[in-house]
Amino acid sequence: MGRAGASTDQAEDPRRKCIATGEVQPKFGLIRFVADPEGQVVPDILGKLPGRGTYVAADREALTKAATKKLFARGLKAPVQVPDDLIDEIERQLARRVIDLISLARKSGDAVAGYEKVKDWLAKEEAQVLIQAADGSGRGKSKLSTPHFGHYIGWLSADEMGMAFGRQTVIHAALASGGLAPRVVEEAQRLRGVRELTDGGKGRPEG
Repeated sequence: MGRAGASTDQAEDPRRKCIATGEVQPKFGLIRFVADPEGQVVPDILGKLPGRGTYVAADREALTKAATKKLFARGLKAPVQVPDDLIDEIERQLARRVIDLISLARKSGDAVAGYEKVKDWLAKEEAQVLIQAADGSGRGKSKLSTPHFGHYIGWLSADEMGMAFGRQTVIHAALASGGLAPRVVEEAQRLRGVRELTDGGKGRPEG
């Protein structure tokens, strides 16, 4: 019963206030934090850890402000310790989350990797999301275009994409519409906000 009640509460109130920017926005664009039993700030990437939570936008600048201006103590209403590597740890967890979701999509047949397979999905309009390695060749990546009304993810490394597909490296990948694609896009957007991107990670091929 309690579980159902919690679910209802979340459905009725899907927006939260960022303690760094003061803006109220949908929860999927924020990161929740709690304090562990030792009083250390812990990122709750999945939003499931028990205890009082506070939220910060998935943005490196906002997270830096929250950490350096002692805003977590105010948000959690308790004296807390902020780990020196908190933002790097958030980035690692978000990257792992995106990798795991893409891997699940692959196992269900909703993701492919490799230039020819991706090109084929794009030609058949089966792809909803084009994913390309930030450290891949710009010339090679420019040969594939983002699906119309689709999404582009270009800030994972070739090694990270390789982990999702059980290979050493992957440069080109695509996700089919539906399934896990919306969750991959949401989590990838959070990662993009936290990750310090080079120009290569921001680019989006023209359709």
